[in-house]
Amino acid sequence: MRAEIGIIGGTGLYDPKLLKNIEEIEVETPYGSPSDSITLGELNGRKLAFLPRHGKKHTIRPTDINYRANIFAMKQLGVTRVLAPSAVGSLKEEYRPGDIVFVDQFIDRTTRREESFYTGNKVCHISVADPMCPELRKTLIEAAKRTGIEAHPTGTYVCIEGPRFSTKAESRMFQSWGADVIGMTLVPECVLAREAEICYASIATVTDYDVWKEHPVSTEEVLKTMRSNLEKVKRLIAETIAIIPQERSCECKNALKNAFV
Repeated sequence: MRAEIGIIGGTGLYDPKLLKNIEEIEVETPYGSPSDSITLGELNGRKLAFLPRHGKKHTIRPTDINYRANIFAMKQLGVTRVLAPSAVGSLKEEYRPGDIVFVDQFIDRTTRREESFYTGNKVCHISVADPMCPELRKTLIEAAKRTGIEAHPTGTYVCIEGPRFSTKAESRMFQSWGADVIGMTLVPECVLAREAEICYASIATVTDYDVWKEHPVSTEEVLKTMRSNLEKVKRLIAETIAIIPQERSCECKNALKNAFV
């Protein structure tokens, strides 16, 4: 089976009414099993592969996600572009709950995750100076305009280990670093996509203000905002897929060219 565009996100995003010719498959990789089975289908004439990042029942902690297997599975299926919706907290007043952010930078605060496919007799010094695919981000921004969805065109994402939320001291520190949003899954997902020469773009949906705002963060609040954002994100993804160029003009496809000594 083959696909050209991958979606790695929450199970709520999967809507069988959106896709045609659906097939669910199990994929094995040299790095173990992905988070769950992968759903293949067609949308707007393009072949898609959907994978729930935390598993269908959201049972996998951010630390325990097999990021290497997830990205490698996409590569095996022929995927060249990945759209990655995820929930984030806001570190700035103007990034409001319900907003969408097209992240362009990250700060990595994780400590327990393997960030490379190359752990044997090769070292890969992959460049992530600009960790998101510029062409895919541009397409997302255009799709948001076409659908009337307001979105922040840039944002710096600080990725923490999780699954706990931040302390107030940590949240204020991240603010002082210039970060805009905070989450738990962007890294190493986007780094591994770059190693696999797959175009990758984040669709970050703000679910809450982080604890700096003196407002307790609750799972109930996060889930409520996530549910209200689902239809918006589905429309955005459908429009993005409709206007993604057939051929890639970015440099993501050549990411390994100068990565080895």
